[in-house]
Amino acid sequence: MMNYNKARVILNQEISDGIFKLVVEDKNEIKAGQFYMLKINGSTLLPRPISICEKGIETITFLYAVVGNGTREYAKLVEGDYINLIGPLGNGFNIEEDLGKVALVCGGIGTAPMLELAKKLREKDKNSKIDLYAGFRDNIYLIDEIKEYVNKAYVSTNTGKHGHKGFVTDLLKAEEYDTILCCGPEVMMKKVAEICKEKNVKVYVSMEKHMACGVGACLVCTCKTKDGNKRTCKDGPVFDGDYVEF
Repeated sequence: MMNYNKARVILNQEISDGIFKLVVEDKNEIKAGQFYMLKINGSTLLPRPISICEKGIETITFLYAVVGNGTREYAKLVEGDYINLIGPLGNGFNIEEDLGKVALVCGGIGTAPMLELAKKLREKDKNSKIDLYAGFRDNIYLIDEIKEYVNKAYVSTNTGKHGHKGFVTDLLKAEEYDTILCCGPEVMMKKVAEICKEKNVKVYVSMEKHMACGVGACLVCTCKTKDGNKRTCKDGPVFDGDYVEF
């Protein structure tokens, strides 16, 4: 079992209703799409897996939604506090292969890893086509930051408050891309995978599951694939979308 490291909190700020941006000290090298396990010292609650949103030289940024007792504890952190981390964990997105024209498709808090992913893709090829498709219930966040690295950004909200009223999959023209990289609610990723299969477009999905350890020991985070159950933390979280059985 890996040991937790103490990380100093630099910023913990609510950026949208119930959505917090947490910045901590961290010098590790990461891959876009990886995650960390976060735990507050002394807490009786299980650690939480949180995707890497952005990596600085000596900092790492996470976005998290306050949805339960654990994340409510995180919301109380202030500058100078410490939080325990294990990471980076998981495989991340493989951007070393030739992805061609890329669409980043995300929903809700699944938008978080798309910032570092868009940045890394743009660093790799300054002239490649990279578009963002992001869906939210009502309020949007992180779109302005991601826009810096993509050609176009398409936004939908369930309420119609921003962009298209409806689902982000309504906007997606998969046939215009060679590869789609996806993260968000499972029902959305299932729909994206179905669209991509129909259009014969490569798709990778980042699965989000409850985890207890993050290192493959507890088997809490299994997901179904064509080869049986796989551990989201150790074998993923990024899988070929055609390989996962939603």
